[in-house]
Amino acid sequence: MTEHMKYITHLSRIFVGVLFIISGFIKLNDPLGFSYKLQEYFGADVLNMEFMIPYALLLSVFVVVFEVVLGVFLLIGYKPKFTVYSLLAMIVFFTFLTFYSAYFDKVKDCGCFGDALKLTPWESFTKDVILLVLILILVAGLRHIKPLFTKLPTTVIALLSFIVSLWFGYHVLMHLPAIDFRAYAIGKNLPKQMEIPENAAKPVLEYTWTFNVNGEEKEFVTNGSYPEVEGDYVGVETKTIDEGYVPPIQDFSIESEDENLTTYFMEKDKLVMVAMYNITTAESDGVAKLKAFTDQAIKKGYTVIGLTSSGDTEKQNVKQDYNLNFDFYLCDEKVVKTIVRANPGIVILEEGTVVNKAHWNDIEDIEL
Repeated sequence: MTEHMKYITHLSRIFVGVLFIISGFIKLNDPLGFSYKLQEYFGADVLNMEFMIPYALLLSVFVVVFEVVLGVFLLIGYKPKFTVYSLLAMIVFFTFLTFYSAYFDKVKDCGCFGDALKLTPWESFTKDVILLVLILILVAGLRHIKPLFTKLPTTVIALLSFIVSLWFGYHVLMHLPAIDFRAYAIGKNLPKQMEIPENAAKPVLEYTWTFNVNGEEKEFVTNGSYPEVEGDYVGVETKTIDEGYVPPIQDFSIESEDENLTTYFMEKDKLVMVAMYNITTAESDGVAKLKAFTDQAIKKGYTVIGLTSSGDTEKQNVKQDYNLNFDFYLCDEKVVKTIVRANPGIVILEEGTVVNKAHWNDIEDIEL
């Protein structure tokens, strides 16, 4: 029995360790993205913990660094008791979050694997339950978790994993994610990412109709057609069985006060988009760098536009305060945050294809 337990513990140890490192590293590649996901969870209509929103980025970096480091600790057998109980606490927290968002249908994608792998809330919950079981096996087989090396190398590797994770998290926050998994990555054509192919799978809906038949309410289920029933119509509820084909980009648009200019700008052969999802919270050092860069772009024949979800007053103020020679257009806040992980950030397009993007820290390195 002990041999079996030892074997199962080793398998769990490898699986849990590797999975925590992979899932942590993917989120560590984009801690801002994970912090936006946490902000969604903290919002009024989900967990109603709005006081936590300002700390979302700090918490996001802490959680993902801790996730990677615990995975490494488990594999090398560093402080087994601390590691296993920390993993247990973490997975209980994640399982609660994914169950909550799945059961109450609040957050559509848990962000467990960032943008690299999209999981539905129920898939995320299932993954967490499996991990919870494996971590409980580790708790039971704690005595079988021995360090792989002697004390010094184990401590050095543990410390290095922490330093490297922290450095990598800091690096991608000051620049941009090292790997861009989103639909706005360099090389992607935005209009193509928005298209729905002719032969694409259509959504499948289920309609539950309620009728009053001889003083009694009865339900009839159809795929959309109106049921032929002798009775009085009371109401109908729809349920999505299958979403069908969902294009990678769904709600990207560039709008002025009175018209949608998305197609017009996507046809430009040289376009610079300055993404600033919220003008009031934009980094002032970054905004200060925009003037020289955008003036040079205009001189070289580029069309320059700003994308923001902020109101008209903020748009006018930022133009005056920094003497900017381009106009801001309206775009959904979530979309602007997805396009580029910087506020402000720069995206360069040629006929709708992203050819370059940069964090405001790297504006000087962009070649026009």
